[in-house]
Amino acid sequence: MLRGLAKASCPFPTFTSSDQNIASEHLPAPPPGNLARDPAMQVELAARAAAQPAKAAETPPPSPAAAAAASTAAEDAPLLPDGGVRRRPGCGRFAQRSGSFRREVGRAAAETFLLTRLTLILLRYLGIGYRWIRQFLALCCYTFLLMPGFVQVVYYYFFSSQVHRSVVYGDQPRNRLDLYIPTSTTGSKPVVAFVTGGAWIIGYKGWGALLGRRLAERGIIVACIDYRNFPQGTIGDMVEDASQGIAFVCNNIASYGGDPGRFIAYAGVKFSNLAIAIAKATFLMYGMNICTNCMLWDLKISSVIYLVGQSAGAHIAACALLNQAIKECGEGDTSTWSVSQIKAYFGISGGYNLLNLVDHFHRRGLYRSIFLSIMEGEESLRKFSPQVLIKESFSRSAVSLLPRIILFHGTSDHSIPSAESQAFVDALQQHGAKADLFLYEGKTHTDLFLQDPLRGGRDKMLEEIAAVIHNDNPDASAQYLAVPVARRLVPEFMLRLAGRVSPF
Repeated sequence: MLRGLAKASCPFPTFTSSDQNIASEHLPAPPPGNLARDPAMQVELAARAAAQPAKAAETPPPSPAAAAAASTAAEDAPLLPDGGVRRRPGCGRFAQRSGSFRREVGRAAAETFLLTRLTLILLRYLGIGYRWIRQFLALCCYTFLLMPGFVQVVYYYFFSSQVHRSVVYGDQPRNRLDLYIPTSTTGSKPVVAFVTGGAWIIGYKGWGALLGRRLAERGIIVACIDYRNFPQGTIGDMVEDASQGIAFVCNNIASYGGDPGRFIAYAGVKFSNLAIAIAKATFLMYGMNICTNCMLWDLKISSVIYLVGQSAGAHIAACALLNQAIKECGEGDTSTWSVSQIKAYFGISGGYNLLNLVDHFHRRGLYRSIFLSIMEGEESLRKFSPQVLIKESFSRSAVSLLPRIILFHGTSDHSIPSAESQAFVDALQQHGAKADLFLYEGKTHTDLFLQDPLRGGRDKMLEEIAAVIHNDNPDASAQYLAVPVARRLVPEFMLRLAGRVSPF
């Protein structure tokens, strides 16, 4: 009772030792005059100050791992109102996912704004014309009928862990590519660099999601290359972007599990005339074909990168490939990539002679004025026509550097007639290139690339591509010989209706 009375009568609260430490941190410092009047207090504070360095010296410093863990935990944990920290073990992962989601939303918003602005610019070019309006309405109906399959492909594109979206390969806004990685991570995989179509106006890397998925199931890495479309860029910009994307794949795909090829290259070395003569004689003695104007010779052992293009993308990819071959023959330029790194080129429903297609596209709704604007004027049509270019004297020697060329085309293609692929193959064979053509009876412009894969079951063109790649790489593809049959994504009656209303 006396102790209780003492507490009640004491004008100041009593503290324990821990309370005193807290109070010393939060209470304001007493004025200096009070310390001067109390010698005992000064002696005690001096003793405490002398004891703190000794205590710090006795305490061992934390290990780097412990310090990093404490720092990470402190950053991830939210602060309480009084300055304390509430520990939440999953908060850091949640913050990371939230930041990634915000970046994706911001990127989607930026791309939507860009596409809207480019669409308005394009409408100014198109003006009022019944042909393109009719084609646009047909495109809307076509998309609606295939929507059940598109929804499933879009879900795979955005939520599959096998898809690495928007990998940056250059400085331009559209210099992005998507990577489709096989589930198996054992060994190096063959690689496909794919350039999508879209009439040089509506091309987008996402259009290759279905092809990327099907080839990834067969153990093949697919890189879908995006590029500037008109009116954001013209054909020269598109070819430059595609070439830069191919260079990125050749030089960086090993970090994603791909095999860029194994070759010994002597690039950009200026030899004396005697050394050049000896090298040429040696190569010819062993039966190696070389370009007589080249300052570059590649002793190629193997390459496992394949170039694929579809529609306008087939034209752009062919231009990029032929331009690189011409550079290597004339200047020995392999500063970014070499034609020897490409094992084969596959062209799907492409056009390779623009001189023959100007009037055809005009009748189909891609007006002559717009098409010539895309192709940088009528005087540039020959420059960007691979079929015409290989006949020129300055580029004939480059044909010997080209890889194997395989073209696919449907005989009922009204957007780009199958005669275009036939004429290109004939011109290549006449100049010594190795070229083959596969014609599919009754197939339209989009059957090979869209309707057939959405139909499920056996896909003849896809099997041809996979067979060529697997035959070249038997060790890497042995486990993918028996691939499950693809399931149907769109009912048959909707596919037939889509084929009837297709604007392509």
